[in-house]
Amino acid sequence: ERLPETPMLVDGVTLNGPTLDIREAESFLRDAMPIIMEEAVWKATDVKEKVCEWRSPEQLKDLLDLELREGGEAHPQILQRCRDAIRYSVKTGHPLFFNQLYAGMDPYSLVGRFITEAINPSLIVAQVRVAPVFLLTEEAVLQKMIEIIGWQEGGDGIFSPGGSVSNMYAVNVARYHHCPDVKVLGLSALPRLVMFTSQECHYSVAKAAAFLGIGTNNVYVIPSDKRGKMIPAEFEKQVQRAKDEGALPFMVNATAGTTVLGAFDPLEEIADICERHNLWMHVDACWGGGALMSKKHRYLLQGIHRANSVAWNPHKMLMAGLQCCAFMVRDKTNLLQRCHSAQASYLFQQDKFYDVSYDTGDKSIQCSRKPDAFKFWLMWKAIGTKGLEERVDRALAMARYLAEEIKKRDGFRLVMEPEYTNVCFWYIPPSLRDMADGPEFWRNVAPVVKERMMKKGSMMVGYQPHGDKANFFRQIIISPQVSREDMDFLLDQIHSLGMDL
Repeated sequence: ERLPETPMLVDGVTLNGPTLDIREAESFLRDAMPIIMEEAVWKATDVKEKVCEWRSPEQLKDLLDLELREGGEAHPQILQRCRDAIRYSVKTGHPLFFNQLYAGMDPYSLVGRFITEAINPSLIVAQVRVAPVFLLTEEAVLQKMIEIIGWQEGGDGIFSPGGSVSNMYAVNVARYHHCPDVKVLGLSALPRLVMFTSQECHYSVAKAAAFLGIGTNNVYVIPSDKRGKMIPAEFEKQVQRAKDEGALPFMVNATAGTTVLGAFDPLEEIADICERHNLWMHVDACWGGGALMSKKHRYLLQGIHRANSVAWNPHKMLMAGLQCCAFMVRDKTNLLQRCHSAQASYLFQQDKFYDVSYDTGDKSIQCSRKPDAFKFWLMWKAIGTKGLEERVDRALAMARYLAEEIKKRDGFRLVMEPEYTNVCFWYIPPSLRDMADGPEFWRNVAPVVKERMMKKGSMMVGYQPHGDKANFFRQIIISPQVSREDMDFLLDQIHSLGMDL
């Protein structure tokens, strides 16, 4: 046994023993975990429960008592804080949450998140000595995803904190590939650079150009067709325009699964143009990449194997849980490392007792990094590639069912046939159906119905205008928890909430 020690004081602070009461901490965790499981897992995924219990921000300020005070609160109060936080949050794992490009709750991924949150590791520049298990699982996942993309010669990659950051990685790597001196000499050493993307692309492309000093005026926007796909001929015209202006065209961002319409750019034709003009081809497959898991639907991304880089978010269609975002390059020359490395001597010592080739973290722009791949790896191990494929196939089949139901119902009209699981449609109340040729009369229907459904808590579906199209609903189908009956309920509920408008 350890003998009692003489109290040691430094600056009036006792240093003997821990200050944390281990028994009290254990008691709190034992009390908190059943609340989490009951309220945030079981009830939050029960179709009979509400998707949300809506309160305005001002009401929430009063309900949650947000002020931080000098003294702490007793555990019963903190447990109530936990209950309140869960109660007034939107339950994104609920079967009737269709609002975003992520949904549902996978049990294996959830356990993976529990493990990483409990261990609290950091892929701190991906060193073996800090996070060996999570470094190796990330590498295994990346290599499998690279194989599925179709890069036979292999590739490299990293998990990033969001698809927007993955797209920023793509712009930075493409610029370095064309102008490697930028890393040392900076923007002043560069010619005027121009990049290209479609009008349907994610807004992060313009943000990346602004953040990296390229400038949003040097992002040339390519028109899309009525389906939302980039028009290749227009792309090539814009490349020639940039050359005629004396600029250096260096990359294109093609989108595989646009946010609103779920459109897939024609990758083969875009790749042909990139080869003719020596452009880096990046594919933002954050949303649509899930289709690569399906033998039936991977044709949507035909030509992705010709891309130089790909962004793909398994937390979307594949339900790996937020956040889980891979950025990959078709490169075996350590391009990511050369582009981003800083060679910090206090981290990347070459005299470590293990193979330092595993210390790959200098290819990241981050230092601390969460092990986001682990939950995906655990889920993949549990259900297999076949299970992921079945999820994708079922989601697309469910989207097709919903589209056909919309065609049968009075007052519902498809914006266009769905290509992916974005089902876009209008609801027209009885009083406006005689004005069906004037969509401007419908534009206020979706916002009012959305307000009513959220205040009722029955479900959540997104809406937006698009180009010259008035507000329409955008139904996103992902979760295998969703049933045909849920699709019928969705349409019935929209009609019930909006029929009096």
